[in-house]
Amino acid sequence: MIAEPRRREILRLIWDAERQAGDIAEHFDVTFGAVSQHLGVLRKAGLVVVRRDGTRRFYRADREALAPFTAVLEQMWDAQLDRLAILAEAAEQAKAAREAGAVKRANAARRREAASRDDAPSWETESRETASRDDAAREDRP
Repeated sequence: MIAEPRRREILRLIWDAERQAGDIAEHFDVTFGAVSQHLGVLRKAGLVVVRRDGTRRFYRADREALAPFTAVLEQMWDAQLDRLAILAEAAEQAKAAREAGAVKRANAARRREAASRDDAPSWETESRETASRDDAAREDRP
């Protein structure tokens, strides 16, 4: 019953507060109908309490019925959080490495560009120097 990962996640979502079925379903990459079926299984097992308010249904974990499983569930949730933290740290490190690589590539490109200007053929350098002298001479004229 609670071995199914989505059901454990549903129980985690409704452990401390009741939620509407639609709010619960938003946390999953499956259809609303699939989440509804999981809620039905949990309800029939007596692990979830449902409160109706007009056409809406609110679900919350029945902590009394889940008392024998509380320690196991909390261990599973803690393990999930630990895995999530590890994944988040790895993603952050990968992003930093990508950004550092981009900076290194940009710096290398700037160095290559500067080197190519320094290594320009002599006729190009002479042409630039001549143009600079001509400009200076024109500015000196009255």
